[in-house]
Amino acid sequence: MMKGWCTLSALLMSAWLAQAQRILIPMDERQTDHLKAYGVAYWVLTQGVDVDWLLNYRGGSFLTRDFPELERELRIRGVAYEKLTSAQAEQILAQIASEDSNMEAIRLEKAPRIAVYTPPHSLPWDDAVTLVLTYAEVPYDKVWDEEVLRGKLAEYDWLHLHHEDFTGQYSRFWALYRHMPWFVRQQRDQEEMARKLGFATVPELKKAIARAIKEYVAAGGFLFAMCTATETLDIALAAEGIDIVPPELDGTPITPEAQQKLDYGKTLAFQGFQVSLNPYETEHSDIDVQPPPALQNPLADYFVLFEFSAKHDPVPTMLTQNHVNVIKGFMGQTTNFRKSRIKESVVILAEAPGRDEVRYLHGNYGRGTFTFYGGHDPEDYQHFVGDPPTDLALHKNSPGYRLILNNILFPAARKKPQKT
Repeated sequence: MMKGWCTLSALLMSAWLAQAQRILIPMDERQTDHLKAYGVAYWVLTQGVDVDWLLNYRGGSFLTRDFPELERELRIRGVAYEKLTSAQAEQILAQIASEDSNMEAIRLEKAPRIAVYTPPHSLPWDDAVTLVLTYAEVPYDKVWDEEVLRGKLAEYDWLHLHHEDFTGQYSRFWALYRHMPWFVRQQRDQEEMARKLGFATVPELKKAIARAIKEYVAAGGFLFAMCTATETLDIALAAEGIDIVPPELDGTPITPEAQQKLDYGKTLAFQGFQVSLNPYETEHSDIDVQPPPALQNPLADYFVLFEFSAKHDPVPTMLTQNHVNVIKGFMGQTTNFRKSRIKESVVILAEAPGRDEVRYLHGNYGRGTFTFYGGHDPEDYQHFVGDPPTDLALHKNSPGYRLILNNILFPAARKKPQKT
């Protein structure tokens, strides 16, 4: 009798497992809110539940087990989802595992701890990353110069650099905006911070911050930056011990033959660049390259994502997941990276075809990684100082913003997945 009950129990359990529900969050054109979908995936990880990131399957969809709170969260956030049985989920994973497919399932295991290097007075819409993290409901902490120099970055898995000027030249806005109240306040605040932390000038403070960020990456941190922060971080690293800032900005003379003394061996992504020593120029260096004037409009400017082998190159594949591969361009203080200035070890993720313009790149340094993305706001073609913030509720399916959010989940991928 007992043996019969055991057999029946085993059969019932097998039948229940076959019907167990999984949740698929599609990331193709059927997704109602791509940006909040990333936020849901992040939230699932905070609940101690793993997520499989299905690279190149329906735009980089997410697969996880169902649990009571999940469907409620999906509905509240307006994210499209599909319920699958265990058998249906296994069929999808088998399709992905096929050697004939350029797909891979990557297990996401733990929600990364996120920090944003940003001034205390900044608002979420000052920067595309803080804007989209807020919209997607992904939590983050703000850190600034004191926290960085105290070693607080070691507490975080992922760091984003607000569009900071690490050369200490206030984004080279001096010529245009030096009499504006916001510029005067920014300069005053940063000069006070430099004195408080024992530095003679803002450029010397920012160089120390740049070196600390580089050490964070070397120790295993994941770094992401956009716009000016990308270019100026490397300039600051190359100019260690060299004054490249015009005296109008820091009150000290430029080092003689400063250009010839730059050390490109200290940089992360760029080499051979020429810096601007003229305070009336808005460009920091020739790393930045703008689209030709004839293409400087939102209808003509675009860039293309490269395709990688999901099974052999999962990292660049994760970073380029999208429901389209052609993405509209957008301007910034640093818009594109001149290809001839990029180190050979760096992986190019997206470029403007036929031009010397790279939009998106990735590289390794020490035990960590860095990812640089040109431009200011993927849904505001030419963002000017004082422009109103972008309303992401009007851009729920933005391919340009998806690239940012790929980066916040990338650190959660620790090992090849086991079966769900």
